[in-house]
Amino acid sequence: MHPSAPATIEIPSNLYKPNAPFSATVLGNHRVTDPSSPNDVRHVTFDLAGGNLTYLEGQSLGVLPPGIDAATQKPHKLRLYSIASTAQGDNGKGHTVSLCVKRVAYTCPQTGNEIKGVCSNFVCDLQPGDTVQVTGPVGKSFLMPNALGAPPNANVIMVATGTGIAPFRAFVKKRFENQTQESGQYWLFFGVQSRADFMYESEWQTYQNDSAFHLVTAFSREEKTDAGERMYVQHRLAEHGAQLLSLLTQPNTYFYICGLRGMEAGIHAGLTTAAQAAGQDWPALHAQMQAEHRWHVEVY
Repeated sequence: MHPSAPATIEIPSNLYKPNAPFSATVLGNHRVTDPSSPNDVRHVTFDLAGGNLTYLEGQSLGVLPPGIDAATQKPHKLRLYSIASTAQGDNGKGHTVSLCVKRVAYTCPQTGNEIKGVCSNFVCDLQPGDTVQVTGPVGKSFLMPNALGAPPNANVIMVATGTGIAPFRAFVKKRFENQTQESGQYWLFFGVQSRADFMYESEWQTYQNDSAFHLVTAFSREEKTDAGERMYVQHRLAEHGAQLLSLLTQPNTYFYICGLRGMEAGIHAGLTTAAQAAGQDWPALHAQMQAEHRWHVEVY
């Protein structure tokens, strides 16, 4: 089957909507950044039992924070979060879903007051037994290759910054725990400020003995490039350029980017450097990958 063939897997979509959400119960909430980090990131798991909310790896879940927006006098708007668990859930039995959420708080430059993100703080403060109104799932393009109609054994290159790691946690767990018969190579490039922000580190270590899994990190405030600049994921891409270009020229290789808006430009720069070293034309290869639906971006 050609990589651009239509998906043959049924993709669940908007099974629950804002006007008719599902009431999910919190099963657990634990921090996945080190206590020494200023970034409070939580892994929150919800019980979906009693409903029909199913999802695929790479989709997102909507959360409806309670309360009224003081500015509009209307209910707070829906927030979408990438799902961090496989379709089988963290327990492997289904009927659960997990999110990776960073607590948002900043100082208003005009007033000096602390501003807290409404939904992120709501989710990060949840306790087991609390109930949350959720919607979804949504997303039909940021899915694993098999869900996009690709043949088995696809190679997957993933680039994440911060909580953009969420869908890739699901991808890697699916590939190395539920699809162990596959032989495709999985590369994960993960960029955060420091090792204290290295989310799910112990989980990645469990896959390190598999020759098909390649983890490359970039700690921007602790590591430097040879030129003395802060180390970002695009620099790591350039370092591994020859291996990546060899994969990217294969029709069964898929590339995924997830994280902060604006990160794609640096990734193109890194791959341009790698392509030049390999005698390749990156713009042409990128255009080909897009045409074949092998290039996927989800930024926020």
